[in-house]
Amino acid sequence: MATDANKIATQFIQAIPHSRALGMELASIGEGKAEITMEYDERFIGDPRTGVIHGGAVSALMDTCCGAAALSHPANGGSTATIDLRIDYMRPATPGQRIRAQAECYHVTRTVAFIRARAMDDDEDRPVAAATGTFTTGVD
Repeated sequence: MATDANKIATQFIQAIPHSRALGMELASIGEGKAEITMEYDERFIGDPRTGVIHGGAVSALMDTCCGAAALSHPANGGSTATIDLRIDYMRPATPGQRIRAQAECYHVTRTVAFIRARAMDDDEDRPVAAATGTFTTGVD
C-alpha cells in the first residue's frame, strides 16, 4: 500500500496547478513523511521593498507537503484533503534562498491523519514557519 501511496502523492503534487506554478519539487516521501522544496522566485515576492516571499506561497508549500505526508502513510487509503491547518509564521524567509517544507504524519485514526510540519530556508535552526494539521485518510 505504501508504494501505491507514494506514487499517488507524487502524481498529486505534479497535478496541482498551484504546485506547478510555484515550482514545487518533491525531494523525498515515504512512510508518512515528505519533503518538498520551492526555489526562490521574484514572481512570488510579497514585499517589494524587502524581496521576501509572500506568506501565501509558504502556506501553499506547507499544505501540499502535509498532504503528501498523509498520502504516504501506510494506513492511508489513497486520498486526502485538508481538514484543518494552522501555520505559525516565525520569521520572513531570507530573500534569494530556497524554501523547503518537511512534514510528518505522527498519528492516524480510521479517518484522520495528524500532521506536523516546518518550513525553512538555509538556516535550519530558525524555521520560517511551523504547522500542525489534520487531513482525511481516504479510508472508507
